[in-house]
Amino acid sequence: MNVESGKLKAGQARHPAESTQDIIARDKVKAPGWVASESYEYMGSEDIDTARYLSSEYQDEEFKRMWTRTWQFACREEHIPEVGDYYVYDIGKYSFIVTRVGENDIRAYFNACLHRGTKLRASGTEGSASEFKCVFHGWSWNIDGTNKEQVCPWDFPHANPEDLKLPEARVELLGGFVWINMDPEAPTLREYLGPEALAHIEAWKLEDRHIVCHVSKPIPANWKLNMEAFMEAYHVPETHPQVSPTNADVNSQYDIYGEHMDRFISSLGVVSPVHTGKYTEQDVLDMFTVGDSSIVTEKPEVPDGATARQMMADMFRENFEKAAKTDLSHISDSEILDCFSYTVFPNTFLFPGISLPMVYRFRPNPNDHRESLYEVMFLHPNPQDGSSYETSEVVHLTADQSFKEAEGMDEGFGGILDQDTDNLFLQQQGLEASAKGGMTLGDYQEIRVRHFNAAVDKYMAMEPKLPNWKELQRK
Repeated sequence: MNVESGKLKAGQARHPAESTQDIIARDKVKAPGWVASESYEYMGSEDIDTARYLSSEYQDEEFKRMWTRTWQFACREEHIPEVGDYYVYDIGKYSFIVTRVGENDIRAYFNACLHRGTKLRASGTEGSASEFKCVFHGWSWNIDGTNKEQVCPWDFPHANPEDLKLPEARVELLGGFVWINMDPEAPTLREYLGPEALAHIEAWKLEDRHIVCHVSKPIPANWKLNMEAFMEAYHVPETHPQVSPTNADVNSQYDIYGEHMDRFISSLGVVSPVHTGKYTEQDVLDMFTVGDSSIVTEKPEVPDGATARQMMADMFRENFEKAAKTDLSHISDSEILDCFSYTVFPNTFLFPGISLPMVYRFRPNPNDHRESLYEVMFLHPNPQDGSSYETSEVVHLTADQSFKEAEGMDEGFGGILDQDTDNLFLQQQGLEASAKGGMTLGDYQEIRVRHFNAAVDKYMAMEPKLPNWKELQRK
C-alpha cells in the first residue's frame, strides 16, 4: 500500500509492512476468532482540545457527569472470597465498601455513616467484618446493609431503623471483576459493553486467574493523559528503543468495539518495521524483554529456517505451564506471546495475554487535576491441580520511586513502565505551556485516544447526575 501518494481517504492509511493478522496467520497454534477480528472505525482528524487536561473545574465536572454514570472495576472477586470480606474502593470523593453478603451476593455500599457521615471503613483498607460500625458514635450496620444499632435510640424517634438501610451502588460481575455503577438508570454492564466486546471478555476466562503482583504509584499528570500514554504503540520506537526491535510497533492493529471498549494488538517476537534489515532472528530472541520475561530462564540458538517468534511462543508456553501448574496447550501462540491491550471506559485496561497478563487502572486525584493514580496488576492462571494460591497485596510506591523497586515486578518491564511515566510530567507541562490548544492525532495509530475522548465528550455533554440517597434506597 502506498501511504505517500495522498490518494487514500482519511483513515485508510496503514504501514506498508506486513499486518498484524499476517504475522499471526503464520503461527503454529492458530488464533481464536476474537484475536482474528478487525473493527477499525475512522473518527475524524480534528485536534483534541487540550483544555480538558488543564482545568480543575473540568475534572470537577467529570465527577458529576461521567464517574457517576459509568461502570468501574472496583475489585476482584478474589479480594472478597468469604462472606463478610470487604474491600474499599474510592473514586474521587466517592467511597464504597464492596462486600460479600452471600456466596453469590456482592454489594457496594456508599461508605458513610447515616448519622453524621463518618466513613465506616478507611480508604485503602480491606478485611472481614460481621458489621460496619461507626468509630465516632457507634451506630452500626449488618453486612446486608440493614441498620443494626442506633446508640441511644430514644433520642431518635424520627429515625426509623427500617429507613436507614445503607444506600448501594449497582454491582455486576464479569471476568472475575466486581464492577460498580452509581446510576440506578444506567444500562447494565453487558449493555454498556455491547455483544461483541462482551464476547471477547467472556472468551478470556479471566475469572480463572489471580493477582500475583499489584503496584500503585501516583503520576504527576492528569488521569486522561496517564490513560492515553498506553493506548498506542506509536511511541515505542522513541520511548522504548530497547524493545522496539522485537515489537511490531508501528504496524500494530487498532480496533473499536462499541462506545466503551477498544484495543490494539502488538505482535511480539518480530522485527519492527522501523528496524527492518538490521536484526537477525537470533538478535530478536536475544533482545526480547517485553512481558514477564523473568519466566524464561534461557534463550537458545535459533536454528536455520526457524523464527524467534515461534521459539519464544514455545518457550513461554512450557515455562508458564510449569510455573502456573496449568495446561496451556489449547492456547494460541498469539495469546501466549502478543500484547493485547483493551480499554474498558472510563479507566480500566485489560491485557488478556499470557506473557502480558495485566490489568491497569487509572484514577484522578480529586484534589489535584495534575496528578493521578496508576495501578498495575499481573494476573496468572489459577493452578488446575486445585492447589491454593494467594492474592498479592498492593505495593504502594511514591512518585519518586521506580517501578523496578516493587516486589514481584519484573525488572525489565518495570523499566518500561518508568519510561512511559517519565514522559507524562513533560507532557502535562508542555500542554500548559503550549499556545496551540489542541493535540493532533494520527488517524489510525492513535484512534484509541480519539475514541476515548469521544466517550468523555458524550458524558460531559450530559447534565450533572449526583447520587440521590432516596433513589438509591429504592434500588
